[in-house]
Amino acid sequence: MPADTSPLEVFKSSLDREVTTGIAAIQGLMQVLRQSKAKTLQELVELLNTETEKFKNVDCSVIAVTSASELFLRFITLAHTQLETQDFSNCLQLMLERGTNFLSKLEKARDKIATNFQPYVQEGGKILVHGSSKAVLSALVKVARLGREFHVYLTRGGIKLKKHMDAENIACTVIDDMAVGYVMKKVDCVLLGAEGVCESGGIVNQLGTLTVSIVAKQFNKPVYSLVESFKFVRFYPLDQDDLPTEFQRVGESSDDVLCPRVDYTPPAHITLLFTDLGILTPSAVSDELINLYL
Repeated sequence: MPADTSPLEVFKSSLDREVTTGIAAIQGLMQVLRQSKAKTLQELVELLNTETEKFKNVDCSVIAVTSASELFLRFITLAHTQLETQDFSNCLQLMLERGTNFLSKLEKARDKIATNFQPYVQEGGKILVHGSSKAVLSALVKVARLGREFHVYLTRGGIKLKKHMDAENIACTVIDDMAVGYVMKKVDCVLLGAEGVCESGGIVNQLGTLTVSIVAKQFNKPVYSLVESFKFVRFYPLDQDDLPTEFQRVGESSDDVLCPRVDYTPPAHITLLFTDLGILTPSAVSDELINLYL
């Protein structure tokens, strides 16, 4: 992209190319570093925060922007001793290098998740997928390319994945969202993505995730969430009412119609989280967040 492209345009362009929201946000923030004329670290942090707020006004996952931006800022300023002993132009260069390395690591996250999940798919297995997570798609494609055959039941909430599964010759049946209880007995597990993973180990994800997870628990089916660690966010909701309005991404609503786009699924309904940091139980998320922000 041209050097004079605004960070917001970089962010929007990345989203148009179907780049994950968190990575798109970091690519936008990298453009802030490239164009910055800040003279102090405080000025730079203010610039980064200002652009982050602009990203949140775009139709996207706000919780993903929040978590990725916070982690990016933490990572580029980790070398604080070097930042304190150099002039600020050198500091900017150092942060750009750290940002580039950080972005490179994140772009490999899905492959690590797919590798971690691969042993959990049995030959001839049946999987229920809700939502349109790219991490879920990547994992299933990797398993299919190993020659393993399985069948996916895909809710209408994840209809965007259908053409990709067809292209990989993955057997796939689309079901109505209200038919989750009807097919649950047939499947081996439920597969979800996540827009954000909270400190509690619960997830914020596409609307209907909580319903699917409750039904799965009733049938004693494991619920797996495949999610990148840059979506871990320092936030501890107890129920739906604790979700900030900006996280809910409420659509056109009125007094008699409520249209949230996401819901919160408590950790009690999640069996395992498959991440680039490894396979985690929900209770391990708070420890990993501490490690990420140390």
